Amino acid sequence: MRTTVLIAIAAVFAVAVPVTCAASSINAAGATFPGPIYQKWFEEYHSAHPDVQVNYQAIGSGGGIAQLTAGTVDFGASDMPMKDEQIAKITKFHVLHFPTVLGGVVPTYNIEGVKGELKFTPETLAGIYLGKITKWSDAALKKDNPGVKFPDADITVVHRSDGSGTTFVWSDYLSKVSPEWKGKVGSGTSINWPVGLGAKNNEGVAGQVKQTPNSIGYVELIYAVKNNMAYGSVKNHAGAFVKASLDTVTAAAAGAAKEMPADFRVSITDAPGKNAYPISTFTWMLIPDKIPDATKRTEIVDFLKWMLTTGQKDAAGLDYAPLPAPVVAKEQKQLALIK
Repeated sequence: MRTTVLIAIAAVFAVAVPVTCAASSINAAGATFPGPIYQKWFEEYHSAHPDVQVNYQAIGSGGGIAQLTAGTVDFGASDMPMKDEQIAKITKFHVLHFPTVLGGVVPTYNIEGVKGELKFTPETLAGIYLGKITKWSDAALKKDNPGVKFPDADITVVHRSDGSGTTFVWSDYLSKVSPEWKGKVGSGTSINWPVGLGAKNNEGVAGQVKQTPNSIGYVELIYAVKNNMAYGSVKNHAGAFVKASLDTVTAAAAGAAKEMPADFRVSITDAPGKNAYPISTFTWMLIPDKIPDATKRTEIVDFLKWMLTTGQKDAAGLDYAPLPAPVVAKEQKQLALIK
């Protein structure tokens, strides 16, 4: 009897092991901004295609670009389009940018005694992050938020400590709305911060703000929502105070969708339009145009096709805006460039 059982068990493993070994593993790394939806997508796709497993490390846009450049991942992800000089460093292939979803970066805060939604102008956000507005009781904040009883407390500024596409979006916005910020700090995934405490990843910034009284930080919308954190509306290019939402982020992309460059590298911060949320962005998967492994090439292309169609239905549920139809159509044509 025991011999019969052992033979049966051996037969099960003889069948199971080849199936497990046949599963293809695709490695990717990069932005934390789209981390929640990427995790959902990769799990859903694996459920539908058990032989394909995407392992994604949410280490920040800078890390994703670095690993793609070093050739240690099959593809990268970034909230900042790669610069010409970054692309030029990669000689084995050309990097194709595939927008995946849209999101908003929001000012989130934890102020003692203040529970309501605050309003921020471009001038106050730049002033706070330049270290020129140092107290919550500053006259500029009171002017934009009549009736709010601010404490006479120092503002603790929180920013990203790692190479971050979210930082690029935030600093790109501040560079457009503040000549002083543009001249003294500029934009990038990593910058020399005038003031503040650093925290790693969107989760880290959200956690730091949540545990630090009288603090302010910037995170992707879903991280504020997921952590039940207050976040403010921001005065946009048209002069309206707008809060980040699916509709207002989509409104920011309206103009870009019509005039999307062929390589999909575009900034939509400080976009025109009465309903446009001003700190909005696309986020991109960075895909090599040459993938020598034929199996991985087919799997990555098939996943991208799925992401551009079925996957877009998951965006709204995670507080991302789906891609505009004209952008999807252009990306579907770009798939033919992957060889």
